[in-house]
Amino acid sequence: MPDSEFAGRFLGVLGGMGPMASAVFMVRLTALTDAASDQHHVPAMLWSDPRIPDRPAGHAGTGADPFPWMLNGVRHIERAGAGVIAIPCNTAHLWYDKLAASTSLPVLHIVRSVVADLRRHGIMGGRIGLLGTVPTLNSGLYQHELEAQGYQCVLLPQSDLLRYCAEAIRLVKVNQVDAAQEPAVHSVQLLRQQGVDAVVLGCTELPLAVPAQIRPSMGVAVIDSIDALALAALDWYRDA
Repeated sequence: MPDSEFAGRFLGVLGGMGPMASAVFMVRLTALTDAASDQHHVPAMLWSDPRIPDRPAGHAGTGADPFPWMLNGVRHIERAGAGVIAIPCNTAHLWYDKLAASTSLPVLHIVRSVVADLRRHGIMGGRIGLLGTVPTLNSGLYQHELEAQGYQCVLLPQSDLLRYCAEAIRLVKVNQVDAAQEPAVHSVQLLRQQGVDAVVLGCTELPLAVPAQIRPSMGVAVIDSIDALALAALDWYRDA
């Protein structure tokens, strides 16, 4: 059959950061799709390269630069013919501007996707607790976007961030998801005690540590950055 038989728009996913979060992104993209059959789901290609150097270390200058590896993934996604790129890694968005400038494809922004999801939940303002890697939070990646939209950001003290949130992220990355739940949930509860209106899981490992089935009992709205990005990808597919 001619190539035109297979033409059409599809999503490119720059993944591997980490590999479990990328796989869960694909699961959630599928689960969030209102589909009557296989053929109603979003065509997608996942480029999952776990060899991409550590993003926190790269950003701090204590490890290899991950950008060339991420750019390599973008080039593969371009050659495959994707129409848009999603990056299910929050810390990778510290290189967002550089990556977006390197390609003619639109690149979905995970923080803007989270803002859209807050509004989808009816949270139009207020105090938003942020969880994520130390480099992501120290960079202001979330704070700049949220504060520009009228939200007030609340962070844990650095000691609690390292003791609980960073530990949960580490445990997910070494496939100890069950063990990650206790420190991750404790992080959410520490922010809840500060009177926040919602807690953003601003690292794509954290939604694995705080599974959807326990969130309703946590006493605060929990915004999942994996789901937010998946919903943004669905919006792109439906609207373009």
